[in-house]
Amino acid sequence: MNSRKSSSSRDTAPDVSGRRSFLKQASLLAAGVQAGAILPLASASSRAASSLPDTRASRKSGDVVAETTSGKIRGTTVDGVKVFKGIPYGGTTAGKNRFMPPTKPTPWTGVREATEWGRVAPQPFSGGRIDYVRLIDWFYPASAQGEDCLALNVWTPAIKDGGKRPVLVCFHGGGFTTGSGSNPGFHGQEFARQHNAVGVSVNHRLGCLGYMNLAGLGAPPEFAKSGVAGALDMVAALEWVRDNIENFGGDPGNVMIFGQSGGGAKVCTLLTMPAAKGLFHRAAIQSGSALRLTPRETATRSAERMLAQIGLDNSRVTELRDVPVEMMMSAQAALAAQSPPFGFGPMVDGAVIPQNPFDPVAPAISADVPVIVSTTLDDAALGRTDFSLDEGGLQTQVKTIAGNDADRVIGAYRRAYPTTSPFLLLCRMLTDRGGRKSAVTLAERKFAQHKAPVYMYLFTWPSPGYGGKFGAVHGTDVPLVVGNIHAQGITGMGPVARALAEKMSTAWVAFAKTGNPNHPGLPQWPAYTPETRATMTFDSNCRVESDPAGDLRRLWDDVKA
Repeated sequence: MNSRKSSSSRDTAPDVSGRRSFLKQASLLAAGVQAGAILPLASASSRAASSLPDTRASRKSGDVVAETTSGKIRGTTVDGVKVFKGIPYGGTTAGKNRFMPPTKPTPWTGVREATEWGRVAPQPFSGGRIDYVRLIDWFYPASAQGEDCLALNVWTPAIKDGGKRPVLVCFHGGGFTTGSGSNPGFHGQEFARQHNAVGVSVNHRLGCLGYMNLAGLGAPPEFAKSGVAGALDMVAALEWVRDNIENFGGDPGNVMIFGQSGGGAKVCTLLTMPAAKGLFHRAAIQSGSALRLTPRETATRSAERMLAQIGLDNSRVTELRDVPVEMMMSAQAALAAQSPPFGFGPMVDGAVIPQNPFDPVAPAISADVPVIVSTTLDDAALGRTDFSLDEGGLQTQVKTIAGNDADRVIGAYRRAYPTTSPFLLLCRMLTDRGGRKSAVTLAERKFAQHKAPVYMYLFTWPSPGYGGKFGAVHGTDVPLVVGNIHAQGITGMGPVARALAEKMSTAWVAFAKTGNPNHPGLPQWPAYTPETRATMTFDSNCRVESDPAGDLRRLWDDVKA
């Protein structure tokens, strides 16, 4: 089957809240758990995907030239949309710049081509859970990997026309270890074509190259920000938007950031960063509610293990700049295989990231930013392959997460979902006690600031892919919010998918414009409060519910595994 969407498999990977069962499953894909399952810089994924049919046929017309602060770039016009790919927003991160904060791109003379995707950040790649990997099209042929990866892509209806259009900036999924903004699931062409908005997607450093805390190993002072370098890349991308997007018909004073899974965790991270203050004005977090990030001590231990895996000791930490990037990725994958969910993500360093995003409270620095937060009904199905699970197997599995309360939990879920398979019943339990519980907590803490609204949605329409066996799995909503179902096997192209794409993408652009997702195509969507818990349910019948499955939500507050 052909599907076009990139996603994360660690929607709460940076959240160390103790919901380890869900995190362990979700991290397996994103962390690249199979030792040696590494994409070489020539991009094995591109070769693997070359045999897949490509449904993204489009009509190209004349070239178009735009100005940036670094020089002129040439893009193309595709179906009436101006498309610019691989625009550098930072310099190379190789050599002396490895582990360092991002630098400005080197200016150029003449006109630089912006018609090919930029380099993908170096990353390991999992070979497991093949059905889900295919469903979300993690094999999308983008470009080769490389450390000169600080690039972004822009889709706009027009350039330098004073249009003051809302700007929607997508941070890709894949935890903090895999993924690419060039995947079609994050393309902004439909924002531009259908909604007169500007879409942006971003590549940035990942894994050990973006988040290895060398300062904790006694590295020289210039390495002080190595544990947050990838987060600083995201800020640099938003600074590029601020400084350049007006030339692309966008409004730098009306920027929305959004992301699913790891992308949602990145949005949570940006919400707590002083350096990002004022660079965006709305935010959406899809199946990625990161209440907490990596503690400094954990980040230091991960760095120690990486150093040992490569064969260096602390006195030789600066030599990491000279280690071949393939060796870095192999070491990271080997460690992930030894002890999942080993990985790298931004740490709370007290300066660049002064606090956890939503623990114990929501960050004051972004209190005035309206937020959308969500989960899908079967988010946790991404990490499992036991589709033939029977009732006995269900009982065994539930005992591991609910202990002596297993019978009570199974009974409650059977009453709520009497015809659901044991596999999906378990996935709903794991979702509810993990990612959904984090999303509700995030919404409650955002509401408690009384400064800006928070809106909640629950996505319940099952993906038709693979005969529907994954349910409303992690990532099913991603192509719908950007309107890209024409290239998305995860949703298909049926009437329900088309209607949902129209409703959800219109809500996204409405929210980007005003901080309110309501529009005439949806029932009235109230802001979330702990009293009403108003939640938009996106399904074949979109509706607003007060505290959907509230009894199951309360159940997990009582269960002590």
